[in-house]
Amino acid sequence: MAEPNAKSWITIINGFCRDGFHKEALSLFAHEIQSSPSVRHNHQLFSAVLKSCTSLADILLGKALHGYVTKLGHISCQAVSKALLNLYAKCGVIDDCYKLFGQVDNTDPVTWNILLSGFACSRVDDARVMNLFYNMHVRDQPKPNSVTVAIVLSVCARLGGIFAGKSLHAYVIKFGLERHTLVGNSLTSMYAKRGLVHDAYSVFDSIEDKDVVSWNAVVSGFSENKVLGDAFRLFSWMLTGPIKPNYATILNILPICASLDEDVGYFFGREIHCYVLRRAELIADVSVCNALVSFYLRFGRTEEAELLFRRMKSRDLVSWNAIIAGYASNDEWLKALNLFCELITKEMIWPDSVTLVSLLPACAYLKNLKVGKEIHGYFLRHPYLEEDAAVGNALVSFYAKCSDMEAAYRTFLMICRRDLISWNSMLDAFSESGYNSQFLNLLNCMLMEGIRPDSITILTIIHFCTTVLREGMVKETHGYLIKTGLLLGDTEHNIGNAILDAYAKCRNIKYAFNVFQSLLEKRNLVTFNPVISGYANCGSADEAFMTFNRIYARDLTPWNLMIRVYAENDFPNQALSLFLKLQAQGMKPDAVTIMSLLPVCSQMASVHLLRQCHGYVIRACFDGVRLNGALLHLYAKCGSIFSASKIFQCHPQKDVVMFTAMISGYAMHGMGKAALKVFSDMLELGVNPDHVVITAVLSACSHAGLVDEGLEIFRSIEKVQGIKPTPEQYASLVDLLARGGQISDAYSLVNRMPVEADCNVWGTLLGACRIHHEVELGHVVANRLFEMEADNIGNYVVMSNLYAADARWDGVVEIRKLMKTRDLKKPAACSWIEVERKNNAFMAGDYSHPRRDMIYWVLSILDEQIKDQVTISEI
Repeated sequence: MAEPNAKSWITIINGFCRDGFHKEALSLFAHEIQSSPSVRHNHQLFSAVLKSCTSLADILLGKALHGYVTKLGHISCQAVSKALLNLYAKCGVIDDCYKLFGQVDNTDPVTWNILLSGFACSRVDDARVMNLFYNMHVRDQPKPNSVTVAIVLSVCARLGGIFAGKSLHAYVIKFGLERHTLVGNSLTSMYAKRGLVHDAYSVFDSIEDKDVVSWNAVVSGFSENKVLGDAFRLFSWMLTGPIKPNYATILNILPICASLDEDVGYFFGREIHCYVLRRAELIADVSVCNALVSFYLRFGRTEEAELLFRRMKSRDLVSWNAIIAGYASNDEWLKALNLFCELITKEMIWPDSVTLVSLLPACAYLKNLKVGKEIHGYFLRHPYLEEDAAVGNALVSFYAKCSDMEAAYRTFLMICRRDLISWNSMLDAFSESGYNSQFLNLLNCMLMEGIRPDSITILTIIHFCTTVLREGMVKETHGYLIKTGLLLGDTEHNIGNAILDAYAKCRNIKYAFNVFQSLLEKRNLVTFNPVISGYANCGSADEAFMTFNRIYARDLTPWNLMIRVYAENDFPNQALSLFLKLQAQGMKPDAVTIMSLLPVCSQMASVHLLRQCHGYVIRACFDGVRLNGALLHLYAKCGSIFSASKIFQCHPQKDVVMFTAMISGYAMHGMGKAALKVFSDMLELGVNPDHVVITAVLSACSHAGLVDEGLEIFRSIEKVQGIKPTPEQYASLVDLLARGGQISDAYSLVNRMPVEADCNVWGTLLGACRIHHEVELGHVVANRLFEMEADNIGNYVVMSNLYAADARWDGVVEIRKLMKTRDLKKPAACSWIEVERKNNAFMAGDYSHPRRDMIYWVLSILDEQIKDQVTISEI
């Protein structure tokens, strides 16, 4: 077989270029240019080779060929010069492209279009594109064609103003270019991007020969402008016509389905999936399958998403990122982690920054430091990832959520190109972890580096101020917002509401109200809530209710807040009335509503109301340790220890809060042995006790007289648990010893405590002296209490009773004189009981009860029976 001649080689090289075998074409060209001199004179060959350089973005070889063709004198050939222009334009070497354009003698529309597209694609000098188009128009030779107009319209869409686009539209009409489908598509897209959907539709409707791009332009335009119903209707019309949707149509329409109501959107999405299955070219398109996977994941349909993912014939990195991010967003963290492991072990695809950013929250949620650190190692081993600050920011958040603040800060310092998100991530980490001084230092560094805070930074600062209750910093931040005008740009009112909330939490209700008034035109539901909460913190229930009444359209949050306000300020009847009104208006209470109402059950001592709340919780399928713990605690407090125990036994997941509530309940009822059994079970289950549960156990031992057991638990606090006893626990130990009759030991303990005894400890000791008639010691303890809390009338009453029990009437007189001098009055004693679902209250000296005659008759009978029992026992 004879070797190919020069003509044959040229044909082969051209074929390689045309069929996309660009590297082979360049390699063969390099060989033949040296061995066959005749090849050097073929203009078409140089044009084809330059196109291969463009496809490979090989600008160095392209420049070398530019020099070579100039030397050979081929630069005057239009095909070669256009190929060179296209190379420079596509590779972003705009200055060389413009310089070469100036050297071309005969420019036609294609030449101009190449130059215009180069500038348009660079996205850095849109004004120059408009100037070039103006020059082309003024010269009148060559005349702009439909491609020229399409290029310039894309720039008009980016420039922001609509005047240039409308002027170009007028030009199009004047020169009869509106009939061109390409021009119509570009005009439709331009108007849609500027938000003029009606103009976009008018242009679309006037296009005579609509193609799939026309439909895609109008559907995506309506979708981008949130006119979702019309976008979906246009897609439906498209299906009835001759133009079939392509991959871009499906990519545009699926996000619209995801934004509809759940049932409707899911139904339409499934319909589109069925349509895709009937079109072989669509189901084979990876981007379409990726969009379908993302669609199912947005609706939480993880099983359907994974089934589709597994059936994909080919997957790219976008496919893996979609499924991993989808599982993470649906809180299926472990599956996200397993899929990542599958990606790096089975597929020949390397994770990118999107993969890592999607996965790190899963590691943070699972507290999986090992995998998180492996991802960090992968990030460090691939330098190209270090340029993306998003991964560094995600690593900072990961370490912070895993409570490794040292690693978080070290990672922050290693981020090469720190952006504002990096600073915000680190500031948020310090704020959430309570690193107050570090937060302030970092904020100072950020400001010194000239980085301007955004709304996220401000919200983080306000949250920090609220956490540490630094009113001064709230005022500084507020002043900065006014000075920089950030409040004016706060269109969603997040910052204004946050400032309002901060003042309310710092109990500066005056400033909070002033901010509330300044948000007159911008108020929303969130604006009212902190005002109500602020009045609640200040005990101003009436003002809170006035604010509540000013809300026109209420959701559950203000109702819940107002019920809590009444409950916390001892207005149980008003809280209950508001709860009933809430239900009367057709609103369904949530778990927070019930939590807000539960204290009312305690205040009214109403087991009936508590059982109603409990029944509602069961019917509404509310669950949660906090809610069940509150129900348990209140049953015990209202005297129904059996119901409390039943909740405790039935709850499958018990944490330290549930154990504490049950132990406290048994302690209230003097069931020390039962409390110790629950505490023992807790330790066996591996639940680590905290200070609160230990205090509850000591209280149970104290009420049941289990002195030895209580002492053993107290000794274990430091030895076994490794924590220092708190003043509350010392108070419980003093009470334990005192109730057990070991008054001198209790007093000795108070004087030997490593922390100074507070009023609670001394008060406990005084109560024990009253029980065991230790008058002299009681006198010493009472004098100490009178110094520490002179206004607490309870201490005076206990000491007065102690003197009276020992017939020390001079002491009683002295205490009463002291009370009179200090203007202290004993409040009337009050007790209440629920009978037949009605609350009956009794106060000392009150004779107003409607059934008082029967009550006093029963009391007299009981009194006689008690006296008879005492007489019999004495005999």
